[in-house]
Amino acid sequence: MRPEESSGSARTRQGPGGPWTPFHTDWLRNELTISGPTNTVARFRQAAQGPGTIPWPLDLDHETARLLAPMAADGIEARLLAHELRDTIEANHARALNSGNQRRCPLDLHRLIPVPAAILARGDDHPDALHWLRTHWGTTWPLRHVRALDRHADRRLRRSARFVVEFWSADWTPWQAIRQLRRDWPDLVLAIRPHYDNG
Repeated sequence: MRPEESSGSARTRQGPGGPWTPFHTDWLRNELTISGPTNTVARFRQAAQGPGTIPWPLDLDHETARLLAPMAADGIEARLLAHELRDTIEANHARALNSGNQRRCPLDLHRLIPVPAAILARGDDHPDALHWLRTHWGTTWPLRHVRALDRHADRRLRRSARFVVEFWSADWTPWQAIRQLRRDWPDLVLAIRPHYDNG
């Protein structure tokens, strides 16, 4: 089963010189194996842990208007519902930002390849932001359903280690992020395996 899409996930804007973002987000399961010297693998695991989110700013007035637009003809009930949804969005956003010190996600791309503050300030649906994500991550959403796979280590290997993580990525395998991580961690071997069977 594919990860759930959040509201507003169907994006069609184009970044400068970039390809069109698919109208509907398709989720691809991937398996990444990181191997190398024991200490380096441990350092990578520590660096990669994070909340698994991107700390985009939130324009609540814009969100309220977006929610209200398709049901404005319904009058006061629509306005009340839009404000209730606004409160829920605000609470969820605050919870996500407050989780910044949590390390529940074992492969957080924003921890490894941070989105610059200038890009964050533009918002998640700005063409420049989408272009940056495609260029540096290869996907326009944070990874979802990320989990470390419990694979038995080879006890004969004392100086090397292996870390296997499964995740779902939006539309494509994050090849650009993998290439950057290979440059940033030259002592590690990163082997990525996309699963096109959707299983």
